[in-house]
Amino acid sequence: MLVRIKRQKGPNEQPYWQTFEYKGSKDATVVTVLNALNYTDDLYDVEGNPASRIRWECSCMQGVCGGCAIVINNKPALACSTFLKDIKGDELVLEPLSKFPVISDLMVDRSIIYRNLNKVKAYLNDRSKALEKDYPHRYQVAKCLKCGLCLEVCPNYSYGTDFFGAVFANDAYLLYSNQTNDKKELIKAYNEHFVSNCSKALSCQSVCPAKIETLTSILKMNRAK
Repeated sequence: MLVRIKRQKGPNEQPYWQTFEYKGSKDATVVTVLNALNYTDDLYDVEGNPASRIRWECSCMQGVCGGCAIVINNKPALACSTFLKDIKGDELVLEPLSKFPVISDLMVDRSIIYRNLNKVKAYLNDRSKALEKDYPHRYQVAKCLKCGLCLEVCPNYSYGTDFFGAVFANDAYLLYSNQTNDKKELIKAYNEHFVSNCSKALSCQSVCPAKIETLTSILKMNRAK
């Protein structure tokens, strides 16, 4: 399988494409491919040119950390959960997420997700105290990986704007259903940083690796207003 990767040496460098060849089982994941390329003694592209090691991010490699979120054949996904057997054709095309600044190759800076949440104090003020009826959805929402895939596919999200996307919608519900947080300030932040720009495309929900039902969070928050 040919592996075409959009590469970039650093944040201020120009991106370029480089193609490699992977010889292995199609039962492997994209992570396996990247490891196989990087673990060779000397890395060369298909034209025989020497290449530097491919930079990408991961931690758990089990779909839990969200670090390996990239664009795979034009679809944002986790590299550790995407298998070659599910890729159509004999070419694997890998790109970094486009909604975040590139650090190097497939690594991007997603720290704005946490900066935005911190800006509106989207964190617990005290030990969590929730009603039992809210447990099921709270549990689901708490599985958010902060991987950025929902923001990548969102037609309304752009880096650095006041719209914080599905990440905030889900966290807003999680905090609103907690009995210790300031609900008035949270609703104000929700209206300003989510409601005013969400077009309900719900592409965020379809791409979520944790299968979080963002629409449920939105409906619960809208009723709370």
